[in-house]
Amino acid sequence: MAKKEELDEETLAFIHWCIEVEKFLVAGGATVKQAQDHIEEQVEWFTDQFYDGLTPEEAAKEALA
Repeated sequence: MAKKEELDEETLAFIHWCIEVEKFLVAGGATVKQAQDHIEEQVEWFTDQFYDGLTPEEAAKEALA
């Protein structure tokens, strides 16, 4: 059985941030699948937004623009 990998606090914070971004993308008209696919395809861009201090709502607005 594979050993369970521990995620650091920063990685967990980013994952939770992305979950919030997803909610705003869905509220903006995307399906859950579209939102998840977009975040996955643009993960580097979203990572930059996270480290630049954007809120999930701000990042979703930028992504939908």
